[in-house]
Amino acid sequence: MSLLDNVKVFFDQAAKKMAIDDHVRQMLEEPDRIIEVKIPGTENGKPKVFRGYRVQHNNARGPYKGGLRYHPTVEMDEVVALAGLMTWKCSLLNVPYGGGKGGISCDPTKMTRQELEAISRAFIRQLMPNIGPTVDVPAPDVNTDGQIMAWMVDEATQIAGESMLPLLTGKPVSMGGSLGRTESTGYGVARVGVEALKKIGIEPKDATAAVQGFGKVGGWTAARLYKMGVKVVAVSDISGGYYCKDGINIEDLMKYTATSKGHLIEGFSAPGLTKISNDELLTLDVDLLCPCAMENQIDPGVAKRVRAKVISEGANGPVTADGDAVLTERGIVVIPDILANAGGVTVSYFEWVQNFQHISWTFDEVINKMDSMMVNCLNDVWEVSQKEKCSLRTAAFILSITRVIEAMKLTGKI
Repeated sequence: MSLLDNVKVFFDQAAKKMAIDDHVRQMLEEPDRIIEVKIPGTENGKPKVFRGYRVQHNNARGPYKGGLRYHPTVEMDEVVALAGLMTWKCSLLNVPYGGGKGGISCDPTKMTRQELEAISRAFIRQLMPNIGPTVDVPAPDVNTDGQIMAWMVDEATQIAGESMLPLLTGKPVSMGGSLGRTESTGYGVARVGVEALKKIGIEPKDATAAVQGFGKVGGWTAARLYKMGVKVVAVSDISGGYYCKDGINIEDLMKYTATSKGHLIEGFSAPGLTKISNDELLTLDVDLLCPCAMENQIDPGVAKRVRAKVISEGANGPVTADGDAVLTERGIVVIPDILANAGGVTVSYFEWVQNFQHISWTFDEVINKMDSMMVNCLNDVWEVSQKEKCSLRTAAFILSITRVIEAMKLTGKI
């Protein structure tokens, strides 16, 4: 099953438990608006027409919010489903946004910097009639970054004739971005993971953890766990994995990957370090498992062998729907991706607020505010889970869907 199929299963489970009628369900699932544009450009010097998309799913709770991705596989059905997922994620964190998503079907690896800049500026020009700082606020996603956001903000500012800094988030700090945005997703994965361990009676200093993935999410997840006193005994990325029963010095590993080829962990050495496979990492006897790499990593076969007490999902959809059923049956606590990796969109919201107020918060202010929101969210989801006698994932969807329905009722949409 694809990530999108899994999300539909999870939504259906919550909707069934809530006994949502067909009309309301249709209003929740179908997007408000679908935008498709053609973008003339070049790829490796050859003329090409690219397809761009922006799906505005639901704005009952605030402006549409979600990333723009550049990838050859970008297509409408995927973008529609991901836009819906953003609606539930923002609602769950009680961030005053709705859900959106977009992107261009292109291969950035075959394009020069100038070609990327050209299609980025052209894309934002095409979207401008339908987006705005209080209408729809895009951000980086797969294969997009602060530089692309900077080009887009500059283009939008030229069109509008006034500063458009709040139009996009994920900008470079020197151009209105927020401190803490780089670390936010991984830091949030670690924070709620440790909080869940405390709820089942395990303190950070007594805990062990394994982190799959050591990129933008996994690296910062491991770094924060290490800072919080958790013994990180295993890490992995696409180049392989390492295990050390006495714990890995994550600060040393971060320094190594800052200059290693492809920023990979391959070649790192330390006393007591042994190589392990991804499958071995996922089934280690640890207290906390953080899958921060790819989707569909924990299927029923792996789920039957997982020995972690808590899983904090850093990646989108690392556990399949049928794998999730096995974990639930076994009593393993799974903090779902729409909560665990929501630190990114939370700090994107903080960036938006700072832009409007013309202020800059310190790194500690940003992370402390993010921690507070994510821990409060975990507590709310935990309470719903206990009350409804369901998994944290189903509880998260129940809570987020309930808030969207309440807002739609108040605005007369249903």
